[in-house]
Amino acid sequence: MAEYWFDSHDGLRLYSRVYAAAADSPVVLCLHGLMRNSRDFGELAAHLAARYRVIVPDMRGRGFSARDPNFNNYQIPVYLQDVLRLLAGLGAARVSIIGTSMGGLMAMVLAGTQAQLVERIVLNDVGPEVDPAGLERIRGYAGKAAPVRSWPEALAQLRADYAAAWPNLSDARWEEIARLSYRANAQGVPEVDADPLIREPLKSSSAAAPDLWPLWRSLARVPMLVIRGAHSDILSVKTLARMQLEHPGLEVLTVANRGHAPLLDEPGCVAAIERFLARA
Repeated sequence: MAEYWFDSHDGLRLYSRVYAAAADSPVVLCLHGLMRNSRDFGELAAHLAARYRVIVPDMRGRGFSARDPNFNNYQIPVYLQDVLRLLAGLGAARVSIIGTSMGGLMAMVLAGTQAQLVERIVLNDVGPEVDPAGLERIRGYAGKAAPVRSWPEALAQLRADYAAAWPNLSDARWEEIARLSYRANAQGVPEVDADPLIREPLKSSSAAAPDLWPLWRSLARVPMLVIRGAHSDILSVKTLARMQLEHPGLEVLTVANRGHAPLLDEPGCVAAIERFLARA
């Protein structure tokens, strides 16, 4: 794994991980969720790097990328400017995208506006319409985590937010996810690895959950795999059925014992993603 740093159009220092079999390998771009970061894809990216060049950015305000002094920039159009600058800097002219939650929304918009760039898309538990119940749940915790004093407290906080989504994880796996979600500060105290002000644009529903149905109809030409947690409160059964109706070639995988969103380390997910990408 290599680190790649670049400057955004408005002067923020941004970070990406690059996993590569070879520089000329087909490119897979992995885009994380709202309060997440590139480390979520570490295991999957390392696995895919046997065949692909895998690019995994920290979006502005997350992970090692700089926090934005203007929280109004924490929106999809600005993130996509960052992604396009990243891909241009790495010479990636054609990509397949794996997008979790917000990352999936970004993937759909990118495919609709940069058709020549996007080869195929894996949507992880998201579609052109976000279920209001899930949106309210996310508004309830995003950027509002109380400070913790230790890693056990961070782990307890993480479980309180995600236990319903990931009901059967081992204690060791929970500890791993805590290390993906928090980062120790200079005093060694864990902090959520995302700017709490990311929550501010969520107050506008059009920014937090844009209506992408008009865009969706234009994406029928783009091969897609949709992964849905069986208990998801973001991607409803009704929305998924409409997606299939309007995109006849859509591939679907439902993951048992998962809410929003599958972790993509589930064996069924890894196998489905490998098969799907291999058809490019």
